[in-house]
Amino acid sequence: MLPKLAENKQEITAKTLESAGHALLILPQSKTLPEMPGSAELKAVMKRRDLKVDSLAKSPVALQLPGGTLAVVAMLKADASTFEAHEQVRKALALLMAEHPKTLTLAVFGDAAFKARAADAAVYTALVNAVPLPARKSKVDAPLKSVQLFGHKSADGFARVQALAEGNLLTRSLTVQGPDELTPGVYRKRIKALAKQYGWTVEEYAFDKLKKMGAGAFCAVAQGSPAKDAAIMRISYKGPKGKAKKVAFVGKGICFDTGGHNLKPAKYMQGMHEDMNGSAVVLGILAAASKLKLPVALEGWVALAENHISPQAYRQNEVVTALNGTTIEVVHTDAEGRMVLADTLTLAAKGKPDLIADFATLTGSMHYALGSRMSGVFASSSALAHQASRAATASGERIVVFPYPEDYDSNLDSTVADVKQCSMEGEADHILATRFLSRFVGDTPWLHMDLSAHSCKGGLGAVMSDASGFGVAWGMALLQGLQAQ
Repeated sequence: MLPKLAENKQEITAKTLESAGHALLILPQSKTLPEMPGSAELKAVMKRRDLKVDSLAKSPVALQLPGGTLAVVAMLKADASTFEAHEQVRKALALLMAEHPKTLTLAVFGDAAFKARAADAAVYTALVNAVPLPARKSKVDAPLKSVQLFGHKSADGFARVQALAEGNLLTRSLTVQGPDELTPGVYRKRIKALAKQYGWTVEEYAFDKLKKMGAGAFCAVAQGSPAKDAAIMRISYKGPKGKAKKVAFVGKGICFDTGGHNLKPAKYMQGMHEDMNGSAVVLGILAAASKLKLPVALEGWVALAENHISPQAYRQNEVVTALNGTTIEVVHTDAEGRMVLADTLTLAAKGKPDLIADFATLTGSMHYALGSRMSGVFASSSALAHQASRAATASGERIVVFPYPEDYDSNLDSTVADVKQCSMEGEADHILATRFLSRFVGDTPWLHMDLSAHSCKGGLGAVMSDASGFGVAWGMALLQGLQAQ
């Protein structure tokens, strides 16, 4: 549960600041310090460290106030992007959160427009990091209980910010759970519980049903698991009545990926419990949209399975038939993500949504291309590519839009099937994976996000944990952009 949030339009007083315990003060970038509580102590610290005032826009400064409060002062550039604002606030808040406070005070200074932007970044960063992620340590850090903001009062009580934080936290909480905690069977039960909480409807396509339907691509991957608990789940959210855009979000939910018969070495199998992150992003977006009662019709399609090595597991050179009739030559059993997504995208496209967007920790080549600070996106039209970029700018979750031209299809030509699953050469696999997936969406407008930034060591943007929840804020910004059309 997120901490309680209190707002006060009045600027913070010296008395309140000195009794706050832990406080973050955010100022607009300037070469001089404004008159404010704690300015005398800050000036003394800056003088001792031989720092210029505007250096606060690069590195926040912590100081001890007479009443014992640990205060951190940071400056934000007037033209800072959302990502830059989140990064700077995260670095400042980390100095306070290291002490695991139960209460946190935020104060913003400057003109009204700056205060609104700074308050938004500060509240979001505080809330998204307020609750420790699931862990099985003997001693667990206490969550942040309350946040108090001075200097700005929002029109909606920060409803959007709180919804984004809740969605991001849900995504990260699911992502970090170990493979013994979040099996496909357990995940299915968890989704049903979330459906009750948020008012969703759920439809399950279990393994046996998918087998009868002809979903050979999904079942090829799932058949290696002795539990036979794999399923594709359809989660529906309908906003307030009225004409609404119909959007389908699709997520890869491989709860653990051994690589199958093409077994991963230990270095690359480490962390493969997070290969279900795309499905968790879908659930995070649905949670945030439900919390805000967005006037959209959303369907979340999540492909839940494990990629096991076993006598029943699929093998190289097999030919399987996908749900839409496409025959696929299996080239590498560790390219399982595109297999489960193929049939899931086919199901999503049957509903004729206005847009399909899928999320997947899909290729190592995207990680090599971008590292872990941005994710790659592919768009079926230039108009959608621009929408994706605008959503990235607004949300602070940075993307690079890649092309996926048709001539790359020759790398997937097969002599025994309609298409190869991938290429053994490995080059441009992020593009080849997208070319492969494009066969299963038909003419539906489509965005594909390869989540290279799903985990970033030391934190990313507003988020302090390695697991970033990347995609939730972007997906919400995308939805709000569609509403404006």
